[in-house]
Amino acid sequence: MPAISVIISTYNSVEWLKKTLWGYAVQDFLDFEIVVADDGSNSETRDTLQAFQNWFPAPIQHIWQEDDGFQKSRILNKAILACESDYILMSDGDCIPKSDFISTHLAYREEGYFLSGGYSKLPLSISKAITQKDIEQQWCFDIKWLKSQGLKSQFKNIKFKASGSFSSLLNYLTPTKATWNGHNSSGWKKDILAVNGFDERMQYGGQDRELGERLINSGIKSKQIRYSAICLHLDHPRGYKTPESLSKNANIRKKTREEKLTFTPYGIEQ
Repeated sequence: MPAISVIISTYNSVEWLKKTLWGYAVQDFLDFEIVVADDGSNSETRDTLQAFQNWFPAPIQHIWQEDDGFQKSRILNKAILACESDYILMSDGDCIPKSDFISTHLAYREEGYFLSGGYSKLPLSISKAITQKDIEQQWCFDIKWLKSQGLKSQFKNIKFKASGSFSSLLNYLTPTKATWNGHNSSGWKKDILAVNGFDERMQYGGQDRELGERLINSGIKSKQIRYSAICLHLDHPRGYKTPESLSKNANIRKKTREEKLTFTPYGIEQ
Protein backbone atom coordinates (compact mmCIF):
# COMPACT_ATOMS: atom_id res chain seq x y z
CA MET A 1 0.00 0.00 0.00
CA PRO A 2 1.47 3.40 -0.95
CA ALA A 3 1.90 5.98 1.79
CA ILE A 4 -0.46 8.34 -0.04
CA SER A 5 -2.81 8.35 -3.03
CA VAL A 6 -2.87 11.48 -5.20
CA ILE A 7 -6.09 12.12 -7.10
CA ILE A 8 -5.71 14.36 -10.14
CA SER A 9 -8.87 15.44 -11.99
CA THR A 10 -8.73 16.09 -15.74
CA TYR A 11 -10.82 16.59 -18.86
CA ASN A 12 -9.34 16.95 -22.36
CA SER A 13 -6.39 19.06 -21.24
CA VAL A 14 -3.38 16.95 -22.21
CA GLU A 15 -0.73 19.68 -22.32
CA TRP A 16 -1.57 20.88 -18.82
CA LEU A 17 -1.82 17.28 -17.56
CA LYS A 18 1.69 16.56 -18.86
CA LYS A 19 3.11 19.54 -16.95
CA THR A 20 1.28 18.41 -13.82
CA LEU A 21 2.66 14.87 -14.07
CA TRP A 22 6.19 16.14 -14.71
CA GLY A 23 5.85 17.88 -11.35
CA TYR A 24 4.95 14.64 -9.60
CA ALA A 25 7.80 12.81 -11.33
CA VAL A 26 10.36 14.95 -9.47
CA GLN A 27 8.88 14.74 -5.97
CA ASP A 28 11.34 14.27 -3.10
CA PHE A 29 9.10 11.46 -1.80
CA LEU A 30 8.12 8.70 -4.19
CA ASP A 31 6.03 6.23 -2.17
CA PHE A 32 2.75 7.36 -3.72
CA GLU A 33 0.31 6.49 -6.47
CA ILE A 34 -1.41 8.74 -8.98
CA VAL A 35 -5.14 8.21 -9.54
CA VAL A 36 -6.31 10.22 -12.56
CA ALA A 37 -10.00 11.08 -12.29
CA ASP A 38 -10.94 11.54 -15.94
CA ASP A 39 -14.37 13.05 -16.58
CA GLY A 40 -14.78 11.72 -20.13
CA SER A 41 -11.65 12.79 -22.01
CA ASN A 42 -10.96 11.45 -25.50
CA SER A 43 -8.31 8.86 -26.36
CA GLU A 44 -5.47 11.42 -26.37
CA THR A 45 -5.52 11.52 -22.59
CA ARG A 46 -5.51 7.71 -22.38
CA ASP A 47 -2.58 7.47 -24.79
CA THR A 48 -0.66 10.14 -22.89
CA LEU A 49 -1.10 8.32 -19.59
CA GLN A 50 -0.01 5.02 -21.12
CA ALA A 51 3.18 6.70 -22.34
CA PHE A 52 3.84 8.15 -18.86
CA GLN A 53 3.28 4.76 -17.23
CA ASN A 54 6.29 3.39 -19.13
CA TRP A 55 8.76 5.54 -17.18
CA PHE A 56 6.93 7.27 -14.33
CA PRO A 57 8.46 6.60 -10.87
CA ALA A 58 5.08 5.76 -9.26
CA PRO A 59 2.00 3.75 -10.30
CA ILE A 60 -0.67 5.58 -12.32
CA GLN A 61 -4.33 4.52 -12.31
CA HIS A 62 -6.61 5.93 -15.00
CA ILE A 63 -10.22 6.11 -13.78
CA TRP A 64 -12.45 7.16 -16.70
CA GLN A 65 -16.14 7.69 -17.28
CA GLU A 66 -18.08 8.59 -20.42
CA ASP A 67 -18.55 12.27 -21.17
CA ASP A 68 -21.90 13.34 -19.70
CA GLY A 69 -21.24 17.02 -19.26
CA PHE A 70 -19.44 18.34 -16.17
CA GLN A 71 -19.61 15.41 -13.74
CA LYS A 72 -16.44 15.97 -11.73
CA SER A 73 -18.06 14.99 -8.43
CA ARG A 74 -19.04 11.60 -9.85
CA ILE A 75 -15.58 10.75 -11.21
CA LEU A 76 -13.90 11.95 -8.02
CA ASN A 77 -16.05 9.53 -6.02
CA LYS A 78 -14.96 6.69 -8.32
CA ALA A 79 -11.34 7.75 -7.87
CA ILE A 80 -11.70 7.83 -4.07
CA LEU A 81 -12.85 4.21 -4.09
CA ALA A 82 -9.91 3.26 -6.32
CA CYS A 83 -7.30 4.77 -3.99
CA GLU A 84 -5.14 2.10 -2.38
CA SER A 85 -3.76 4.29 0.43
CA ASP A 86 -5.56 5.25 3.61
CA TYR A 87 -4.56 8.89 3.04
CA ILE A 88 -5.65 10.93 0.00
CA LEU A 89 -4.28 14.13 -1.54
CA MET A 90 -6.51 15.81 -4.12
CA SER A 91 -5.40 18.23 -6.82
CA ASP A 92 -6.15 19.01 -10.45
CA GLY A 93 -4.56 18.28 -13.80
CA ASP A 94 -3.79 21.97 -14.23
CA CYS A 95 -1.77 22.33 -11.01
CA ILE A 96 2.00 21.78 -11.04
CA PRO A 97 3.22 20.66 -7.59
CA LYS A 98 6.48 21.86 -6.08
CA SER A 99 8.99 19.05 -5.46
CA ASP A 100 8.14 18.86 -1.73
CA PHE A 101 4.37 18.98 -2.29
CA ILE A 102 3.64 15.38 -1.28
CA SER A 103 6.17 15.21 1.56
CA THR A 104 4.74 18.42 3.03
CA HIS A 105 1.23 16.99 3.10
CA LEU A 106 2.55 13.85 4.77
CA ALA A 107 4.52 15.88 7.33
CA TYR A 108 1.43 17.83 8.40
CA ARG A 109 -1.15 15.02 8.29
CA GLU A 110 -2.83 14.22 11.58
CA GLU A 111 -5.72 12.06 12.73
CA GLY A 112 -8.91 14.08 13.05
CA TYR A 113 -7.78 16.75 10.57
CA PHE A 114 -7.79 17.55 6.88
CA LEU A 115 -5.19 19.84 5.30
CA SER A 116 -6.00 22.94 3.29
CA GLY A 117 -3.39 24.10 0.78
CA GLY A 118 -3.30 27.04 -1.59
CA TYR A 119 -2.03 27.84 -5.04
CA SER A 120 -0.44 30.54 -7.15
CA LYS A 121 -2.54 31.30 -10.21
CA LEU A 122 -0.46 32.01 -13.30
CA PRO A 123 -1.53 33.99 -16.36
CA LEU A 124 -1.94 32.10 -19.62
CA SER A 125 1.33 33.40 -21.07
CA ILE A 126 3.43 31.94 -18.23
CA SER A 127 1.33 28.77 -18.15
CA LYS A 128 2.25 28.17 -21.79
CA ALA A 129 5.90 29.16 -21.33
CA ILE A 130 6.71 26.57 -18.63
CA THR A 131 8.67 23.65 -20.08
CA GLN A 132 9.50 20.20 -18.78
CA LYS A 133 13.00 21.39 -17.89
CA ASP A 134 11.60 24.39 -15.99
CA ILE A 135 9.63 21.93 -13.88
CA GLU A 136 12.42 19.40 -13.44
CA GLN A 137 14.86 22.12 -12.38
CA GLN A 138 12.11 23.86 -10.31
CA TRP A 139 12.83 27.18 -12.01
CA CYS A 140 9.08 27.74 -12.33
CA PHE A 141 8.90 28.06 -8.52
CA ASP A 142 11.65 30.69 -8.42
CA ILE A 143 10.22 34.20 -8.03
CA LYS A 144 12.99 35.75 -10.15
CA TRP A 145 12.23 33.35 -13.01
CA LEU A 146 8.49 33.99 -12.72
CA LYS A 147 8.99 37.76 -12.77
CA SER A 148 11.25 37.42 -15.80
CA GLN A 149 8.28 35.75 -17.50
CA GLY A 150 5.97 38.63 -16.60
CA LEU A 151 4.50 37.70 -13.20
CA LYS A 152 3.22 40.84 -11.49
CA SER A 153 4.38 41.75 -7.99
CA GLN A 154 1.84 40.97 -5.26
CA PHE A 155 1.90 39.90 -1.62
CA LYS A 156 0.89 36.32 -2.51
CA ASN A 157 4.29 35.89 -4.16
CA ILE A 158 5.79 35.66 -0.69
CA LYS A 159 4.94 31.94 -0.70
CA PHE A 160 7.79 31.39 -3.18
CA LYS A 161 10.28 32.69 -0.62
CA ALA A 162 8.71 31.32 2.56
CA SER A 163 9.98 28.14 4.17
CA GLY A 164 10.26 26.45 7.55
CA SER A 165 9.04 28.44 10.53
CA PHE A 166 8.29 31.49 8.37
CA SER A 167 5.80 29.59 6.21
CA SER A 168 4.26 28.13 9.38
CA LEU A 169 3.85 31.68 10.74
CA LEU A 170 2.16 32.78 7.52
CA ASN A 171 -0.18 29.76 7.71
CA TYR A 172 -1.14 30.89 11.22
CA LEU A 173 -1.58 34.57 10.37
CA THR A 174 -3.50 34.28 7.09
CA PRO A 175 -7.15 35.38 7.36
CA THR A 176 -8.10 32.78 4.72
CA LYS A 177 -10.13 29.92 6.18
CA ALA A 178 -8.75 26.39 6.00
CA THR A 179 -11.33 24.95 3.60
CA TRP A 180 -11.24 21.82 1.46
CA ASN A 181 -9.83 23.07 -1.85
CA GLY A 182 -10.03 20.79 -4.88
CA HIS A 183 -6.65 21.92 -6.15
CA ASN A 184 -4.71 21.26 -2.93
CA SER A 185 -6.19 19.40 0.04
CA SER A 186 -5.66 16.08 1.75
CA GLY A 187 -7.38 13.91 4.32
CA TRP A 188 -7.97 10.40 5.58
CA LYS A 189 -9.88 8.12 3.26
CA LYS A 190 -12.03 6.83 6.12
CA ASP A 191 -13.14 10.37 6.94
CA ILE A 192 -14.06 11.10 3.32
CA LEU A 193 -15.98 7.83 3.06
CA ALA A 194 -17.79 8.54 6.34
CA VAL A 195 -19.38 11.67 4.84
CA ASN A 196 -20.06 9.77 1.57
CA GLY A 197 -17.63 11.67 -0.64
CA PHE A 198 -18.74 14.37 -3.05
CA ASP A 199 -22.37 15.33 -3.62
CA GLU A 200 -22.99 14.23 -7.22
CA ARG A 201 -25.82 16.73 -7.70
CA MET A 202 -23.17 19.44 -7.72
CA GLN A 203 -21.43 20.53 -10.89
CA TYR A 204 -18.94 23.41 -11.10
CA GLY A 205 -18.75 25.76 -8.15
CA GLY A 206 -17.97 24.83 -4.56
CA GLN A 207 -18.44 21.06 -4.54
CA ASP A 208 -15.03 20.74 -2.89
CA ARG A 209 -15.91 23.28 -0.21
CA GLU A 210 -19.18 21.46 0.51
CA LEU A 211 -17.28 18.23 1.13
CA GLY A 212 -15.08 20.08 3.61
CA GLU A 213 -18.10 21.56 5.34
CA ARG A 214 -19.53 18.09 5.91
CA LEU A 215 -16.17 16.91 7.23
CA ILE A 216 -16.14 19.80 9.70
CA ASN A 217 -19.76 19.15 10.69
CA SER A 218 -18.75 15.55 11.45
CA GLY A 219 -16.06 16.68 13.87
CA ILE A 220 -13.01 16.74 11.59
CA LYS A 221 -10.88 19.87 12.03
CA SER A 222 -9.01 21.71 9.29
CA LYS A 223 -5.38 22.73 9.23
CA GLN A 224 -3.95 25.56 7.12
CA ILE A 225 -0.86 24.82 4.97
CA ARG A 226 -1.35 27.27 2.09
CA TYR A 227 2.15 28.71 2.47
CA SER A 228 3.83 25.32 2.95
CA ALA A 229 2.39 23.08 0.21
CA ILE A 230 2.70 25.01 -3.03
CA CYS A 231 1.34 24.36 -6.50
CA LEU A 232 1.08 26.48 -9.64
CA HIS A 233 -2.39 26.82 -11.16
CA LEU A 234 -2.23 26.98 -14.96
CA ASP A 235 -4.71 29.27 -16.66
CA HIS A 236 -7.47 28.02 -18.99
CA PRO A 237 -11.06 28.89 -20.01
CA ARG A 238 -13.96 27.52 -17.96
CA GLY A 239 -16.83 26.94 -20.35
CA TYR A 240 -18.53 24.72 -17.77
CA LYS A 241 -18.98 27.61 -15.32
CA THR A 242 -22.63 28.66 -15.47
CA PRO A 243 -24.89 30.85 -13.30
CA GLU A 244 -27.27 27.91 -12.93
CA SER A 245 -24.66 25.55 -11.49
CA LEU A 246 -23.29 28.23 -9.17
CA SER A 247 -26.77 29.02 -7.84
CA LYS A 248 -27.71 25.35 -7.39
CA ASN A 249 -24.48 24.57 -5.58
CA ALA A 250 -24.79 27.63 -3.36
CA ASN A 251 -28.20 26.40 -2.18
CA ILE A 252 -26.83 22.92 -1.44
CA ARG A 253 -23.93 24.39 0.54
CA LYS A 254 -26.31 26.69 2.43
CA LYS A 255 -28.39 23.71 3.54
CA THR A 256 -25.25 21.78 4.55
CA ARG A 257 -24.11 24.67 6.74
CA GLU A 258 -27.48 25.57 8.24
CA GLU A 259 -28.52 22.00 9.02
CA LYS A 260 -24.96 20.92 9.90
CA LEU A 261 -25.22 17.93 7.58
CA THR A 262 -22.53 15.27 7.85
CA PHE A 263 -23.68 12.95 5.07
CA THR A 264 -25.01 13.30 1.52
CA PRO A 265 -27.36 10.65 0.11
CA TYR A 266 -26.14 11.69 -3.34
CA GLY A 267 -22.53 10.61 -2.87
CA ILE A 268 -20.53 7.40 -3.20
CA GLU A 269 -23.34 5.26 -1.80
CA GLN A 270 -26.77 5.97 -3.28
